[in-house]
Amino acid sequence: MKYRKILASVLTGFLLTAPAKAEDTKNNDHSDSFRLLNLFGDVFERVRADYVEEPTDKELIESAINGMLTALDPHSSYLTPKNFKEMQVQTRGEFGGLGIQVTMEEGLVKVISPIDDTPAFRAGIKSGDLVSHLDGAPVQGMNLSEAVEKMRGRVGSDIVLTILRKGSKPFDVTITRAIVKVASVRSRIEGKIGYLRITSFNEQSNMGVKKAMGAFMKELGDDLKGIVLDLRNNPGGLLDQAVNISDAFLDKGEIVSTRSRDLDKTQRYNARPGDLAKGLPIVVLINGGSASASEIVAGALQDHRRAIILGAKSFGKGSVQTIIPLSGGAAMRLTTARYYTPSGNSIQGVGIKPDIPVEQAVIEPLEKRKLRREADLRGALENDNGGGEDKTKTKTKKDKKPGDAKKKSKKEDKKEKKQDYQLERALDLLRGLSLYSKMFPAATN
Repeated sequence: MKYRKILASVLTGFLLTAPAKAEDTKNNDHSDSFRLLNLFGDVFERVRADYVEEPTDKELIESAINGMLTALDPHSSYLTPKNFKEMQVQTRGEFGGLGIQVTMEEGLVKVISPIDDTPAFRAGIKSGDLVSHLDGAPVQGMNLSEAVEKMRGRVGSDIVLTILRKGSKPFDVTITRAIVKVASVRSRIEGKIGYLRITSFNEQSNMGVKKAMGAFMKELGDDLKGIVLDLRNNPGGLLDQAVNISDAFLDKGEIVSTRSRDLDKTQRYNARPGDLAKGLPIVVLINGGSASASEIVAGALQDHRRAIILGAKSFGKGSVQTIIPLSGGAAMRLTTARYYTPSGNSIQGVGIKPDIPVEQAVIEPLEKRKLRREADLRGALENDNGGGEDKTKTKTKKDKKPGDAKKKSKKEDKKEKKQDYQLERALDLLRGLSLYSKMFPAATN
């Protein structure tokens, strides 16, 4: 009983010292709160006394806290000191594990997205996959923190994930844990178009975008025709990085607003003058794995008509989590606000709808048929401008000699044929916009 009184006084002290406004508590019945705290104390004592195996007080208290938080929504949770340190490392761009961002859905672990070039990505894990078992143990009954903890482990060790994928029978995937180094921004030049791939929003992201844009301008200068910003399978990350990257392509206007239960704490983030792309057209690629911070960027650029959004509808996570440090090195991740795009829309559970819906697809060339043309007709007139059929002989399979080309393995040939259909459509769109601006300059001013 003495222990229960101490516990009740600690919890009561927390309630009394937690910041709260009169309007938040005016309808609370204090006697009811004390009754519920006594109920908690009764359960706590009974478990300590009668459970089949003696639990530690630490296990019980941490489990109670985690249960309280995870019952609120899929993104609130308790972080042990170890988990908190790992999360801090992850936001800096390097951590150990499988390389997947996950949430909970109907008691199973749902993959938001695999991170590029990580063990999970190389193993073929896809956005939308459900994990039903970890090393044969059912996920049902675990909370998110427990499942994530089980997926972490010694670098070099294996874990077997049982995957439920739409349209497929359940199957097992063995993944070897590794140190995951996230290069959050990757870039290259496609013809005269700059391609920017952001895999997650960590502390390196904004600087990575600035460096990539500087490299595009230095290499192509005025020949740069547009930018593809690839946010597919980007699970999000730091809010300030999403704001900074949106700001990089906007000259003015609101980027995003966050609204909590306390309306006085509403925050608005606005763009400052300066567009790294100098007004060039931008196409943003999104899909079902684009979540949170990715949706902030896509929503801001879409609402300001600064970019064309192409791909598939995004994940639909429109909430903001705050990491609140606790005593003993622990922390809690608590959903504290919803965010809204510049037009005032919440994407929670809805997602960003692309301006041009394009699902990922595989392109296969049709077999060529010999068609008759004007030049094949008997007595056809000759071209009086000196043009005509190209007389250059095209080698057929029979004409080719053994030394004409290097032999390729089936694996290399398959890799060469692999195409990114959504990216190709984005590049085609930017090429078309560039051509149109040349043909009708007055229409684009």
